[in-house]
Amino acid sequence: MRIVLAPMEGVVDHIVRDLLTQIGGIDQCVTEFVRVSDQLLPPRVFYRLCPELHHEGKTPNGVPVALQLLGGKANPMAENAARAAELGAPSIDINFGCPAKTVNRHDGGASLLREPKRLYEITHAIRQAVPDTTPVTAKIRLGFEDKTLAIENAQALEEAGAKEITVHGRTKMDGYKPPAYWDWIGKIRENLKINVIANGEIWSIANYQQCRKESGSQDVMIGRGIIRYPDLALRIKNYQLNQASEPAIDVFDVLLRFFHSSQQQNKSKRYLCDRTKQWTSLLGIGHPAAMELFHTIKREIDAEVIYRHLLNAKSRVQDSDRMAT
Repeated sequence: MRIVLAPMEGVVDHIVRDLLTQIGGIDQCVTEFVRVSDQLLPPRVFYRLCPELHHEGKTPNGVPVALQLLGGKANPMAENAARAAELGAPSIDINFGCPAKTVNRHDGGASLLREPKRLYEITHAIRQAVPDTTPVTAKIRLGFEDKTLAIENAQALEEAGAKEITVHGRTKMDGYKPPAYWDWIGKIRENLKINVIANGEIWSIANYQQCRKESGSQDVMIGRGIIRYPDLALRIKNYQLNQASEPAIDVFDVLLRFFHSSQQQNKSKRYLCDRTKQWTSLLGIGHPAAMELFHTIKREIDAEVIYRHLLNAKSRVQDSDRMAT
């Protein structure tokens, strides 16, 4: 079984991929999407979103990173896929699942789920444009307004040459509203010969078990669940292998490592502030101490002040742990 870290625009960049794959349990990552319109993009665009291309398309600890493309025109998508492969992308993933209104208004993401023929044309063009050794995959939802075309869309991707697909168990109109319809992922899987990765609403080991039971998929993709619980993939892997659970992760240690990594890569102070606050808020849903920190720093615009608050929060946790023992 494999666990894939989902692409999350504006959340999971290369710094976060590095940090989460260091924690463990993740077998593959996917980049934020490269937006393709009519032009062949310069290499710098690919390197900006996927600096792992400088290192054989892998994170520093060796986890492969698929490069994701988003667009509605077959020829430009194929040309840019070929360029990505030339630059060293281990695989090309196609985004047919993004529900964002801006993306959908501009002929991208989930909007294409209304036209199986176009899914085929784009995927086929990419498959023909990249080397046989470069896998082509795709991510879809169950449909746009409803699930009517769910199986037909998936079959179109298989016929076009996709090696495997990831299915998010909701329609575009569902957004991220629970539940995820894992049983529908199973219906799609039963009609395909290629591998199907299940995605949606996996927040715990129990969710993971139920998702696999209902979908029949061996592999899963997790996004928000791993951001909220950075060691979730590792805990799932240990559970599957009947290994002892790792000690509970220190979320403030994770945030400090993120802050230090961002500084080392000369990220701007605005990036340090905005992204640290963003992740603190997301972690806070599962960790009350992180939410308390978020309310302390949410209006702060000085990166060094935020850093001191992080240190203080970590120190308070350490003091509390010492008192408990």
